[in-house]
Amino acid sequence: MGELRTLPELQGRTRVFADRADAGRVLARWLEPEWKGAEDGIVLAVPAGGVPVGLELARGLELPLDLIFVRKLHFPDNPEAGFGALGEGGVLLIDPDAERWLGPEGVRAVVAEERRALAERIRRLRGQRPPPRLAGRRVLLTDDGLASGASMRVAVREARARGAEQVEVAVPTASSDAARRVAREADRVFVANLRSGPPFAVADAYRNWRDLSTEEVAALLHPPRTGGA
Repeated sequence: MGELRTLPELQGRTRVFADRADAGRVLARWLEPEWKGAEDGIVLAVPAGGVPVGLELARGLELPLDLIFVRKLHFPDNPEAGFGALGEGGVLLIDPDAERWLGPEGVRAVVAEERRALAERIRRLRGQRPPPRLAGRRVLLTDDGLASGASMRVAVREARARGAEQVEVAVPTASSDAARRVAREADRVFVANLRSGPPFAVADAYRNWRDLSTEEVAALLHPPRTGGA
């Protein structure tokens, strides 16, 4: 099991970050002694909510930023709840009780639908550019928070499958259960704002929170150029 680190002064509290960018700056200051300018280091953000966090984290640590694509498997009648996740490289994590809830055909239908949605997100945010090379590199995965931890566990497995030498996770907030699950698979997990639950909502760590569209994420990654030649 990997090491789990937290910031005791933020533990158990709500509304501790102004927004996702603020949270990314908090993480960058915290991780700076061990990660700033790390040789062969790279920050990989999970879209959509992980991108503004990742931008500030990568900027503060002076590391390149790229994306790792993961998609939650949603219950058809409750889009806010999930029973697993899948990754762009084929890693699949499914709750063992899912077939009892949905039946085998129901599970297969959701997986197929989410694969299509994931492929579309990749097309819109990465285009024809190949995924970053991870072989032999130190990888720092980030998102705006961990509720169940399923998506981040898939991201960790994807990074390892692509040859990453070291895989660590840094997130602004997480439930204690999710953080422990992810720590069983990552080398280290940094959670600034660890909270117990249920109930647990990632949004409760932020004073300003809203969902981000794919278009907004694309604009963050590729801001329009200003000024003339």
